[in-house]
Amino acid sequence: MTLPHRTIQEAKRQRLFLLLCGIFLTNALIAEIIGGKIFSVETLLGIAPAQLPIGGQKLDFNMTAGVISWPIVFITSDIINEYFGRKGVKRISYVTSALIVYTFLIIYVATKVPPAQFWLDLNNTDSQGNTFNINDAFSKIFNQGLGIMIGSITAFLLGQLLDILVFSWLRRKTGSRFIWLRATGSTMFSQLIDSFVVIGIAFYVFGNWDLKLVFSVGTINYLYKGVVAILLTPLLYIAHYFIDNYLGKEYAEELSHQAAHE
Repeated sequence: MTLPHRTIQEAKRQRLFLLLCGIFLTNALIAEIIGGKIFSVETLLGIAPAQLPIGGQKLDFNMTAGVISWPIVFITSDIINEYFGRKGVKRISYVTSALIVYTFLIIYVATKVPPAQFWLDLNNTDSQGNTFNINDAFSKIFNQGLGIMIGSITAFLLGQLLDILVFSWLRRKTGSRFIWLRATGSTMFSQLIDSFVVIGIAFYVFGNWDLKLVFSVGTINYLYKGVVAILLTPLLYIAHYFIDNYLGKEYAEELSHQAAHE
């Protein structure tokens, strides 16, 4: 029996929402898990340290590894907002926040269970032959601490809610035009808050950083996120092209219109 055209469209809509939510959730969790590693952008690109004069200090682009997957979260959030509205983004944001907390709790338990002796013995040296305590390394890598967890969750939720607000406001002002403006504009604004909140809570409220250092490092993080947001803008148009073809141009425009006026 052939399904009605509308039923097929709704099935595609549901599959699309599940796919986008899966991408959003996966990349957010990955960013939280790998966020404990700090890498040098200049070394990665093979260029000299930036030494930017910010806040009376000369700072380089030393970034948390979490920035590798966070841009995908920004893009996916905007696409969900475009086709499923504010309610769709809020729903997945709340679920993701709850699962990030759950992930941290499970990781904390994993760092506290006693290690097997054979595991310690098999991994007691590093690649250079130096004595190595793999259980201690495991704990330091994964057990990032209460401050970072609270900072991450607060910044994530606040950043997402602001992104939703600004994106929706810009869409009401521009209609179906200027996808780049509402996507990049909402990301730039929300990440201005996110970049300082996570560092401020984790390292000022719960740590020993002063406000000057929080401002300096937060500025470096924001500059990086801003540049990446601009560079990834073409991906939004590519995503819109494939989604419109998958759903059908007319139905995709209908969903976008409904999302804008929910």
